Amino acid sequence: MEQPISTLEPGKRAVILRLEGGFQFRKKMGDMGIREGKTIRLVAIHPFHGPVVVEVDGRETTLGRRMAEHIITGDPE
Repeated sequence: MEQPISTLEPGKRAVILRLEGGFQFRKKMGDMGIREGKTIRLVAIHPFHGPVVVEVDGRETTLGRRMAEHIITGDPE
């Protein structure tokens, strides 16, 4: 099932299926190691529409909630 990373429960892992955004968004995500085909884990969701914390390749990164909504994930293999 496809869903944005921001809708997962903390601790859950998923595979990044696609990044929905323009060139600058995709480049910024790529610079952070967030690419299609990678496994991503949702670490935490801050309240009141705050940022989300994700882990990719053992590194934790904080993303704005709207950015996280453009990272579409699927079930891990």
